[in-house]
Amino acid sequence: MRWFEIGLVVLTFATGIIWLLDKLFFAKARLRNEGLLEAKEPVVVDYSRAFFPVLLIVLMLRSFVAEPFRIPSSSMMPSLLIGDFILVNKFTYGLRLPITNKKFLALNEPQRGDVVVFKPPHHPEQDWIKRVIGLPGDTVAYRENTVYVNGKPFAYRPVGRYIGKGQGSDMTGATLLTEELPGRPHPVLEREDLPFFAVQGEGEWTVPPGQYFVMGDNRDNSEDSRFWGFLPESNLRGKAFLVWMNFDKSAGGVDFSRIGSNIP
Repeated sequence: MRWFEIGLVVLTFATGIIWLLDKLFFAKARLRNEGLLEAKEPVVVDYSRAFFPVLLIVLMLRSFVAEPFRIPSSSMMPSLLIGDFILVNKFTYGLRLPITNKKFLALNEPQRGDVVVFKPPHHPEQDWIKRVIGLPGDTVAYRENTVYVNGKPFAYRPVGRYIGKGQGSDMTGATLLTEELPGRPHPVLEREDLPFFAVQGEGEWTVPPGQYFVMGDNRDNSEDSRFWGFLPESNLRGKAFLVWMNFDKSAGGVDFSRIGSNIP
């Protein structure tokens, strides 16, 4: 995604500059030299004039309104499945410059329960997605498959056994629960068939100012803040809010039932 973003910015500026320079200088010179009412434009100018408005609109929408992402892993199952194509709100947490991700207009801050796309500190070239659990100043603990925030445990409501499909079929048999995060209940998965030594990620953390504690909904299959630390606010890309397509070849292709699904 980063190289696509760089390419989009470069092409937008290049076509815009070519069109502007031709409009200000070269077009008039062609008319004088050729003595025609409308001299023929060079091919590069013709293409620049045609593509610049389109590229500019795409860049503005993608940078400041909504950006598409594809879910590549199972860390957010069952809320998000492998093969989901999602839309990310790019202005909820403030407007940021493309490529550098530097914020130039502050708006809202992430709320507990938000599903966010971000650049992890240890893999800044990648885009990851997790759920915000801890806000700045919170003390978060994870013990025996239970999340605690500031000493208070979340409640969990059993739903049943999860049945996966396609690339997520290996999670079949996991326990499906609703995590009663205040104001933002959402489904989570737990594996009960793991050996004792495989249970990891327990501990307690105090979230520093300007940072967040994030976790995946697939609690036993998520590399998140339990393992690599806190998410700096400056690494946020936006808030995920909608599944607009799902395509998993191993599950039969397009899953029309997921199109238009809100992200809990």
